[in-house]
Amino acid sequence: MTLLQELQSLLGPAHVLVGEDAEPYALDWRRRYRGRALAVVRPGSTDEVAAVLRLCRRHGAPVVPQGGNTGLCGGATPDDSGTAVILSTARLNRVRGIDTDNDTITVEAGCVLQAVQEAAEQAGRLFPLSLAAEGSCTIGGNLATNAGGTQVLRYGNARELALGLEVVTAEGEIWNGLRGLRKDNTGYDLRDLYIGSEGTLGIITAATLKLYPLPVARCTALLTLASVDDAVELLSRARTGFGASLTGFELMAADCLQAVLRLFPQQRLPFEGESLKAPWFALLELSDSESEAHARERFEAVLGAAIEDGLAGDAAIAENLAQSQALWHLRESIPLAEAELGKSVKHDVSIPISSIAHFVRETNAALQERFPGVRNVIFGHLGDGNLHYNVARSAGQTEEDLLALQPAIYDVVHQSVQAHAGSISAEHGVGQLKRDELPRYKSAVELALMKRIKAALDPQGLMNPGKVLQA
Repeated sequence: MTLLQELQSLLGPAHVLVGEDAEPYALDWRRRYRGRALAVVRPGSTDEVAAVLRLCRRHGAPVVPQGGNTGLCGGATPDDSGTAVILSTARLNRVRGIDTDNDTITVEAGCVLQAVQEAAEQAGRLFPLSLAAEGSCTIGGNLATNAGGTQVLRYGNARELALGLEVVTAEGEIWNGLRGLRKDNTGYDLRDLYIGSEGTLGIITAATLKLYPLPVARCTALLTLASVDDAVELLSRARTGFGASLTGFELMAADCLQAVLRLFPQQRLPFEGESLKAPWFALLELSDSESEAHARERFEAVLGAAIEDGLAGDAAIAENLAQSQALWHLRESIPLAEAELGKSVKHDVSIPISSIAHFVRETNAALQERFPGVRNVIFGHLGDGNLHYNVARSAGQTEEDLLALQPAIYDVVHQSVQAHAGSISAEHGVGQLKRDELPRYKSAVELALMKRIKAALDPQGLMNPGKVLQA
């Protein structure tokens, strides 16, 4: 029997997609990468995932794991050879259990992030991972890329939120590491090896995740700023004033928000007059365990002092949940506005917070000197040093013109990142997009160790080939 026939026999024809039915899975969210697949398979259990991998191993077929297909680096898209099997985790979507005494939730990899948040809330708990794509991204993809999001400042990224994993290895074996333990010092940490590996070592099929108490109150505010330097100083003050209660601190250039308002006119900035002309905006959120009044008092005291001292020009504090959601909606709409405006050269970088203002000034100037007229689209999670530092086309430039400059733009931005002791990938992963850049910014020793791990865990090189590491 052919591999396709064996897959159909294993899963049933309805869960083995070919031809036109498979094509949407072979195109990434940004429409930058289009591949071809032998088939898309949709296993409904961990045992079926293991059986699929054993079949693919026997036939020598590459396997490309795919969750919600919301990635930005082409990490879930096959090449154009038509030999790969895309393994969709869409049917692995069950919440296996919630333990409120241990503050854990165990979910399958295909669970949509928002569904996990809602399941936790129904149990009186918080699962704090929060992303713009949370309505469609999946837990498996979040873990595979070590996703960050808007609350890393308080709760950490996906790696910090995972206690245990269930993984199907490249050989089709099942490792059940779903331990809800916060201390387990019994050897190598396999969990952390698979998290962030982008499906190149095995397939995460389930995870045991940390939960937290629901906050009693939340306060949200949007502030106007004159510079990134002021934003960094405001962050320092907010950390001092709020401590661990500070859960979010987002930085947005005015151009980002103006694009949102232009494309989504139902949204608005809660300011008038000169405040609308501010070059930078910060979105802060405080989560309080005491009371609404306590949270509001702390919030107004710290922000009021910042305005009096000239760090912030104006502040709009949400009076209710609807207003808070509207402020966050502005921030979360920036990637959608970017997509509407056309392809850009994206950078997901992390920089020591103390160096971010220098990085922005110097890199903006270097880009203008080399590529006059290109536009910077800068926003991100200032609280953990993660900027989405994107470059959009200048007036008169086509998308093709800009994308032809991508290697040269990468050179300018990534060299600046390195000069400021940063990383060229903060939370989006490497995928195809940055695979060939990685050797320039990782030491030979690091790359050699990574390749040894890959060879040990995936000796046939069938797990998501062409991603993260060069062949």
